[in-house]
Amino acid sequence: QVQLVESGGGLVQAGGSLRLSCAASGRTFSSYAMAWFRQAPGKERAFVAVIDSSGGGTYYADSVKGRFTISRDNAKNTVYLQMNSLEPEDTAVYYCAADRVYARIVPGRYDYWGQGTQVTVSS
Repeated sequence: QVQLVESGGGLVQAGGSLRLSCAASGRTFSSYAMAWFRQAPGKERAFVAVIDSSGGGTYYADSVKGRFTISRDNAKNTVYLQMNSLEPEDTAVYYCAADRVYARIVPGRYDYWGQGTQVTVSS
């Protein structure tokens, strides 16, 4: 069982930056791939980025590639999403998720989810 708690969301102007954190409970965090998804109002939940269990492999959605960076600290049971050059289109609730298998981009494949954190980018 893994419990996930996101933090770090907020309101930022276009071009600004935010860093999201996702703290995980449990002693098996380092065995899970971790991902970030986002859901804008009226839209389906969409893949953003994923990192493998060791932190050596990452994969990004085309819409965030070059602007967002996913990382993890297994000693702190935490995964991060550094978001730079934010755009109004990035406005959404951001969720972290855990899965035993790396690089899945379909939300339904993930076993555990956080409650989400709101990111709002003003123009």
